[in-house]
Amino acid sequence: MSPVSRPSVREKKKRDPSSQLDVIIVGAGLGGLGAAIAILLAGHNVTVLESASEIGEIGAGIQVLPNSSRILISWGLEDKMVKHATTPRYANMIGWKGNHLSRMDLHAYGNALGTPFWDFHRANLHICLLDRAIELGAKLHVKSRVQNIEYAKDGLTATAVLSDGRTMSADLIVGADGISSHLREVLLGKPDPPLPTGDLAYRLLINAKDMLADPELQHFIQDPQVNYWIGPDAHAVNYVLRGGELFNMVLLVPDDMPAAAMTVDGNVEEMQALYKGWDPKIEKILRLCQSVQKWKLCIRPTLEQWSHESGTFTLLGDAVHATLPYLASGCGMALEDGAALGLCLSMLTDKSQEQKLSALKIYEDCRKERTEKVVERGNLQQYIYHIHDGEEQKERDKKLKKFGEVDEELFRNPESITRPRTESGDDPLPWRYYGVGGWLLTYDVEKDVEHRWEQTQAEMKARSLL
Repeated sequence: MSPVSRPSVREKKKRDPSSQLDVIIVGAGLGGLGAAIAILLAGHNVTVLESASEIGEIGAGIQVLPNSSRILISWGLEDKMVKHATTPRYANMIGWKGNHLSRMDLHAYGNALGTPFWDFHRANLHICLLDRAIELGAKLHVKSRVQNIEYAKDGLTATAVLSDGRTMSADLIVGADGISSHLREVLLGKPDPPLPTGDLAYRLLINAKDMLADPELQHFIQDPQVNYWIGPDAHAVNYVLRGGELFNMVLLVPDDMPAAAMTVDGNVEEMQALYKGWDPKIEKILRLCQSVQKWKLCIRPTLEQWSHESGTFTLLGDAVHATLPYLASGCGMALEDGAALGLCLSMLTDKSQEQKLSALKIYEDCRKERTEKVVERGNLQQYIYHIHDGEEQKERDKKLKKFGEVDEELFRNPESITRPRTESGDDPLPWRYYGVGGWLLTYDVEKDVEHRWEQTQAEMKARSLL
């Protein structure tokens, strides 16, 4: 039995018009649709504006950690999600030549924390979120690019000005327009492009049948695990998707893309050459690749303030705090943002500026420090994974072994890994308890919002007595 209880499914809150907000969400990606679900469950009205001509999701695999699967389950998505999910058994750290360094028992962690590790194709996760948002009453508009936000003189509403001249007003506008966010620049009042990290990702999908036909590769499909090969200036990650239909591979290497480009078609031979001399299994897998894309990896340092002073406009997800994918937590942080915002808005008892500002302050208080820590640790993992062979690499590998033994000891009492920590540790396998798992995986957004809301109410009551 899990030391932590399974989350209950949230019911949609009933409201009368006096406290029911009209909310516009700009962006129909994973973060925007997650926010739509959470805000609809809070009893408000939601319209989603998407600039593309159709709603969909590009990309390949995505990892959902227990802190994020907890949210998806609470939104009533478990039955749909498990049809598309793979639940990997271990996360393995492997040297670039193929030597096994350490592992993390993902099933044991999932059982202890009460919610699983899931791997998805992004398109499957996206359609589940989209269907749930529509089921709850979301209105969606495509071909709706927002150029500007204007604020009412009374401070109660904001208006989205679209590129085709249309305008749409709401009590709250949420910018969820991703890493290349225009609305971040609208809030700041100046250009603010994402910051390149010096890395790029090759993303490829391989038909599992091709791997099952090879005795040396078939175990990757038959026993789904997450594998990290780490080596000089580069690393590689792979895992199984769609219950064994596809094999997802991501190769992380130094960025050689043009400065302005975010995504370009890659050259298969060039990619294969970068991993020449690595574990022969990687070379074998890459020979099955027919085509590949390159993605520039950028980050977004967080903002001092996520919301407009009127309380009618805020941001979430990659628009505020895009991170390297080295903690597999970009999507997770966006889902947490949406969940936290919805929970804060569920506390409203009227539509006043005062209450909206209070809700947005608690939303930022819940999210700001946590998302900053994810960005910072992602940057550190970039360094840890890419250490050249030598004394520092040997020290890293010793730590991986040592913390693997510590993990085994912890699971003599599984409840111990459910106790939240505030600090990061030195484990180079970051999801484990003494890496960042102690604060990343144990997080419960509902408890955090509830605690901060009660704290705020007590402070307001104390001030009123002075």
